[in-house]
Amino acid sequence: MTARFAPVDLTADISALPPNERQALARLIEAAKVFDALFLRQVWAGNETLLLSLLGDRSELGQARLRYFLINKGPWSRLDRGEPFIPGVPAKPPQANFYPSGVTKEEVDAWLKTLAPGERARATGFFTTIRRGPDGRLISVPYGLEYQGELGRVASLLREAAALTLQPTLGRYLASRADALLTNDYYASDVAWMELDASIEPTIGPYEVYEDEWFNYKAAFEAFITIRDDAETARLARFGSELQEIENNLPIDPRFRNPKLGAMAPIRVVNTVFSSGDANKGVQTAAFNLPNDERVVADKGSKRVMLKNNQDAKFRMVLQPIARVALSSRDQANVTFDAFFTHILMHELMHGLGPHNISVAGRASTVRQELKETYSAIEEAKADVSGLFALQFLVDRGRFDEVGSLRDPGIERRLVRSAYADRLDQSMYTTYLASMFRSIRFGIDEAHGRGVAMQLNYFLDNGGVRAMPDGTFAVNPDRIRQNVADLTRDIMTLQALGGYSDARQMIERLAVVRPPVQAVLDRLTDVPVDIEPRFFTAEQLLAGTPP
Repeated sequence: MTARFAPVDLTADISALPPNERQALARLIEAAKVFDALFLRQVWAGNETLLLSLLGDRSELGQARLRYFLINKGPWSRLDRGEPFIPGVPAKPPQANFYPSGVTKEEVDAWLKTLAPGERARATGFFTTIRRGPDGRLISVPYGLEYQGELGRVASLLREAAALTLQPTLGRYLASRADALLTNDYYASDVAWMELDASIEPTIGPYEVYEDEWFNYKAAFEAFITIRDDAETARLARFGSELQEIENNLPIDPRFRNPKLGAMAPIRVVNTVFSSGDANKGVQTAAFNLPNDERVVADKGSKRVMLKNNQDAKFRMVLQPIARVALSSRDQANVTFDAFFTHILMHELMHGLGPHNISVAGRASTVRQELKETYSAIEEAKADVSGLFALQFLVDRGRFDEVGSLRDPGIERRLVRSAYADRLDQSMYTTYLASMFRSIRFGIDEAHGRGVAMQLNYFLDNGGVRAMPDGTFAVNPDRIRQNVADLTRDIMTLQALGGYSDARQMIERLAVVRPPVQAVLDRLTDVPVDIEPRFFTAEQLLAGTPP
């Protein structure tokens, strides 16, 4: 089971950092480590006790179980529909440890409906757990109180790092985030994170809601401690300026488009030094789009962070070997890192586009609230397929120059397409087809894998992808573009209408692995599913070894 994760040393060049910034970076790594233990507790109340037991088992089997436990952040295999791999543990709780023991989903849902609007907003918010009070009634508990010991330690380390750095926006973010961890008010620190402009690019806090499989309400703690790649960040800087035009041309009813996106859409290309908590469980993150707070997104937009060394390792160790099995020899030549990297960027950009704040029967709401447990899979599918739509949109309008940067917005739009754009046009769909097989191997009980299964089956049903007689798969260039536009329209319309029942039906119909796809997956048994990062640079730094 562990062999499905290829060990990879992740390195980042910190040689240009002066001593004080390296000291600040070391404090951030120490703070991030706290989130590993905290995330274990969020996943399951029994995780910490089980970990102590595994640490005491020095047998070969015990050590193997320990390693796989640490990869999965718990005793359930995330690649195998959450099946337990340690005897005696219960089934993985879909509610994680965000809700009281013994409560049912229906009981929580009924309680939420009795609350006044303000109380309901707190109870369904990202940063509270639901517990039972002394009288046995359900109550919401702020994270700052629920996890006060761990968060107090993290806040202290963040303040030490803020005092060490000479980079003003970094110091401001760290101080603000330290306050937020204790007060439970993350708005100001999310804004400070959006404005961060520094060589060290940390992302620290409670963000993603995948662990809350009941409602997708509760955020899990994670940390990405990274170093900015200035050259790649500069190359991609103009993508954010194209978002409003892409939004204005989405293939949906114009009333569902956002006429004014948040003003900021920074893009950062970084290399991972250390990650923890929800950011280092099972399948590794290639990129992310944050914050998730719709208020911040509406006011300031969102930031896209590309983890380049993670992506490079995934491409070499996983995607290229998959392409040699799943695609014809002719199509394998059109699987490129640049297409892989650029589509991941567009995926993250598209999380910020399309419907977010919606009205349902005259009631103000959000897509996340209305789609409940279906939200994550639907949103990941949206970002994927609309990312392809957006790439094609930019290619068709001659926006790419010869090195893959976007041309200055003031340049005449009637320019002929560059050779780079022609290559991307040939490679984007084929590379994504290979990557779909990569993502389905994550498991269709996981949001990304489920979302990709939906897309692949839609393309197969509508002719954009074909299963070939020799067992490989191929893109049909005559149909794929229309498939992409149609599926983008269907998903975004469903989101705009808050169509919970429609979302459930779409998932039930399309989020399956059909026999021809399973036949390819069966031939991939010797190909790693993902990477197991070893944080080489972080270990060197903490050990005092010169980079």
